[in-house]
Amino acid sequence: MKRLFKIILALGVLSTLCVPAAILVIDGLHDDIHQADSAVVLGNKVETNGKPSPRLQARLDKTIQLYQQGLFANVIVSGGVGIEGFDEAVVMKQYLVAHGIPEARIYVDSKGNTTYLTAKNTARIMKENNWQSVMVISQYFHIPRSKLALNKFGISQVYSAHANFYELRDVYSTAREVVGYASYLFRTYDAK
Repeated sequence: MKRLFKIILALGVLSTLCVPAAILVIDGLHDDIHQADSAVVLGNKVETNGKPSPRLQARLDKTIQLYQQGLFANVIVSGGVGIEGFDEAVVMKQYLVAHGIPEARIYVDSKGNTTYLTAKNTARIMKENNWQSVMVISQYFHIPRSKLALNKFGISQVYSAHANFYELRDVYSTAREVVGYASYLFRTYDAK
Protein backbone atom coordinates (compact mmCIF):
# COMPACT_ATOMS: atom_id res chain seq x y z
CA MET A 1 0.00 0.00 0.00
CA LYS A 2 2.84 2.37 0.83
CA ARG A 3 4.48 1.70 -2.54
CA LEU A 4 1.21 2.35 -4.39
CA PHE A 5 0.85 5.66 -2.56
CA LYS A 6 4.37 6.68 -3.62
CA ILE A 7 3.63 5.78 -7.25
CA ILE A 8 0.38 7.75 -7.22
CA LEU A 9 2.13 10.71 -5.59
CA ALA A 10 4.96 10.61 -8.15
CA LEU A 11 2.47 10.45 -11.02
CA GLY A 12 0.57 13.38 -9.53
CA VAL A 13 3.69 15.51 -9.25
CA LEU A 14 4.81 14.53 -12.75
CA SER A 15 1.44 15.36 -14.30
CA THR A 16 1.35 18.66 -12.40
CA LEU A 17 4.52 19.72 -14.21
CA CYS A 18 4.17 17.86 -17.51
CA VAL A 19 0.71 19.02 -18.51
CA PRO A 20 1.44 22.75 -18.07
CA ALA A 21 4.85 22.28 -19.72
CA ALA A 22 3.21 20.60 -22.72
CA ILE A 23 0.69 23.44 -23.01
CA LEU A 24 3.47 26.06 -22.92
CA VAL A 25 5.52 24.17 -25.51
CA ILE A 26 2.56 23.77 -27.87
CA ASP A 27 1.66 27.44 -27.50
CA GLY A 28 5.26 28.56 -28.02
CA LEU A 29 5.81 26.40 -31.08
CA HIS A 30 2.58 27.64 -32.68
CA ASP A 31 3.64 30.93 -34.27
CA ASP A 32 0.94 33.57 -34.44
CA ILE A 33 2.27 35.65 -37.30
CA HIS A 34 0.36 38.76 -38.36
CA GLN A 35 1.22 42.24 -39.52
CA ALA A 36 2.33 44.29 -36.47
CA ASP A 37 3.54 47.79 -35.76
CA SER A 38 6.71 46.45 -34.18
CA ALA A 39 8.56 43.40 -32.99
CA VAL A 40 10.25 42.93 -29.63
CA VAL A 41 13.23 40.62 -29.47
CA LEU A 42 14.13 39.43 -26.00
CA GLY A 43 17.80 39.41 -25.09
CA ASN A 44 20.03 36.50 -24.22
CA LYS A 45 23.67 35.75 -23.69
CA VAL A 46 26.38 37.57 -25.60
CA GLU A 47 29.61 35.57 -25.96
CA THR A 48 32.88 36.83 -24.47
CA ASN A 49 33.95 37.92 -27.97
CA GLY A 50 30.97 40.30 -28.16
CA LYS A 51 28.98 38.19 -30.64
CA PRO A 52 25.44 36.97 -30.00
CA SER A 53 25.25 33.44 -28.60
CA PRO A 54 23.72 30.87 -31.01
CA ARG A 55 20.43 31.16 -29.11
CA LEU A 56 20.38 34.95 -29.39
CA GLN A 57 21.50 34.85 -33.02
CA ALA A 58 18.58 32.56 -33.83
CA ARG A 59 16.19 35.14 -32.37
CA LEU A 60 17.81 37.88 -34.41
CA ASP A 61 17.81 35.79 -37.59
CA LYS A 62 14.07 35.15 -37.15
CA THR A 63 13.59 38.90 -36.71
CA ILE A 64 15.49 39.64 -39.93
CA GLN A 65 13.47 37.03 -41.83
CA LEU A 66 10.13 38.45 -40.67
CA TYR A 67 11.25 42.06 -41.18
CA GLN A 68 12.23 41.23 -44.76
CA GLN A 69 8.77 39.75 -45.27
CA GLY A 70 7.32 43.14 -44.30
CA LEU A 71 5.53 41.93 -41.17
CA PHE A 72 6.66 44.92 -39.06
CA ALA A 73 8.51 48.17 -39.68
CA ASN A 74 10.10 48.65 -36.25
CA VAL A 75 12.12 46.46 -33.91
CA ILE A 76 12.60 46.80 -30.16
CA VAL A 77 15.71 44.99 -28.92
CA SER A 78 15.57 44.39 -25.19
CA GLY A 79 18.17 43.08 -22.79
CA GLY A 80 20.60 44.03 -20.08
CA VAL A 81 24.30 43.85 -19.39
CA GLY A 82 25.28 40.22 -18.90
CA ILE A 83 28.13 38.79 -16.84
CA GLU A 84 30.27 38.95 -19.97
CA GLY A 85 30.08 42.77 -19.76
CA PHE A 86 28.16 43.44 -22.98
CA ASP A 87 24.87 45.30 -23.33
CA GLU A 88 22.70 42.67 -25.03
CA ALA A 89 20.42 45.25 -26.64
CA VAL A 90 23.32 47.15 -28.21
CA VAL A 91 24.87 43.93 -29.56
CA MET A 92 21.47 42.94 -30.94
CA LYS A 93 21.07 46.30 -32.69
CA GLN A 94 24.55 46.02 -34.21
CA TYR A 95 23.73 42.55 -35.55
CA LEU A 96 20.42 43.69 -37.06
CA VAL A 97 21.99 46.77 -38.68
CA ALA A 98 24.78 44.61 -40.13
CA HIS A 99 22.06 42.43 -41.67
CA GLY A 100 20.12 45.20 -43.35
CA ILE A 101 17.61 46.57 -40.84
CA PRO A 102 17.87 50.38 -40.82
CA GLU A 103 19.28 51.79 -37.59
CA ALA A 104 16.43 54.32 -37.37
CA ARG A 105 13.92 51.43 -37.18
CA ILE A 106 15.57 49.82 -34.14
CA TYR A 107 14.68 50.91 -30.60
CA VAL A 108 17.15 49.92 -27.88
CA ASP A 109 15.91 48.90 -24.43
CA SER A 110 19.03 48.33 -22.33
CA LYS A 111 16.98 47.98 -19.14
CA GLY A 112 15.16 44.80 -20.19
CA ASN A 113 16.95 42.61 -17.65
CA THR A 114 13.88 40.41 -17.17
CA THR A 115 10.81 39.44 -19.16
CA TYR A 116 8.76 41.68 -16.85
CA LEU A 117 11.00 44.71 -17.52
CA THR A 118 11.06 43.99 -21.25
CA ALA A 119 7.26 43.96 -21.32
CA LYS A 120 7.05 47.13 -19.22
CA ASN A 121 9.57 48.98 -21.38
CA THR A 122 8.00 47.71 -24.60
CA ALA A 123 4.60 49.00 -23.48
CA ARG A 124 6.16 52.42 -22.81
CA ILE A 125 7.95 52.54 -26.19
CA MET A 126 4.78 51.47 -27.97
CA LYS A 127 2.72 54.13 -26.21
CA GLU A 128 5.28 56.82 -27.07
CA ASN A 129 5.07 55.83 -30.74
CA ASN A 130 1.32 55.19 -30.80
CA TRP A 131 1.83 51.54 -31.80
CA GLN A 132 -0.99 49.10 -31.14
CA SER A 133 0.49 45.70 -31.99
CA VAL A 134 3.70 43.80 -31.39
CA MET A 135 5.25 40.50 -32.39
CA VAL A 136 7.32 38.90 -29.64
CA ILE A 137 10.35 36.89 -30.78
CA SER A 138 12.15 34.51 -28.42
CA GLN A 139 12.65 30.78 -27.79
CA TYR A 140 9.44 28.76 -28.01
CA PHE A 141 9.29 28.00 -24.27
CA HIS A 142 9.63 31.71 -23.44
CA ILE A 143 6.87 32.94 -25.77
CA PRO A 144 3.82 32.26 -23.52
CA ARG A 145 5.21 34.14 -20.50
CA SER A 146 6.35 37.00 -22.74
CA LYS A 147 2.89 37.29 -24.29
CA LEU A 148 1.27 37.17 -20.85
CA ALA A 149 3.49 39.97 -19.53
CA LEU A 150 2.86 42.15 -22.59
CA ASN A 151 -0.90 41.60 -22.23
CA LYS A 152 -0.74 42.49 -18.53
CA PHE A 153 0.93 45.79 -19.44
CA GLY A 154 -2.03 46.63 -21.66
CA ILE A 155 -0.89 45.44 -25.08
CA SER A 156 -3.82 43.49 -26.46
CA GLN A 157 -2.50 42.69 -29.95
CA VAL A 158 0.47 40.42 -29.25
CA TYR A 159 1.66 38.02 -31.94
CA SER A 160 4.59 35.64 -31.76
CA ALA A 161 7.32 33.82 -33.61
CA HIS A 162 9.84 31.43 -32.10
CA ALA A 163 13.52 31.21 -32.94
CA ASN A 164 14.64 28.11 -34.82
CA PHE A 165 17.13 26.91 -32.22
CA TYR A 166 16.75 23.88 -30.01
CA GLU A 167 19.08 22.35 -27.43
CA LEU A 168 18.99 19.90 -24.55
CA ARG A 169 18.88 22.84 -22.14
CA ASP A 170 15.32 23.47 -23.37
CA VAL A 171 14.07 20.72 -21.03
CA TYR A 172 15.30 22.67 -17.99
CA SER A 173 14.14 25.97 -19.47
CA THR A 174 10.65 24.64 -20.14
CA ALA A 175 10.32 23.36 -16.55
CA ARG A 176 11.47 26.76 -15.30
CA GLU A 177 8.88 28.47 -17.52
CA VAL A 178 6.06 26.51 -15.85
CA VAL A 179 6.99 28.15 -12.55
CA GLY A 180 7.70 31.49 -14.22
CA TYR A 181 4.37 31.56 -16.04
CA ALA A 182 2.47 30.74 -12.85
CA SER A 183 4.25 33.53 -10.98
CA TYR A 184 3.49 36.02 -13.78
CA LEU A 185 -0.21 35.15 -13.58
CA PHE A 186 -0.37 36.55 -10.05
CA ARG A 187 2.22 39.30 -10.29
CA THR A 188 1.38 42.99 -9.94
CA TYR A 189 1.91 44.98 -13.12
CA ASP A 190 2.78 48.62 -12.51
CA ALA A 191 3.32 50.69 -15.64
CA LYS A 192 5.26 53.40 -13.74
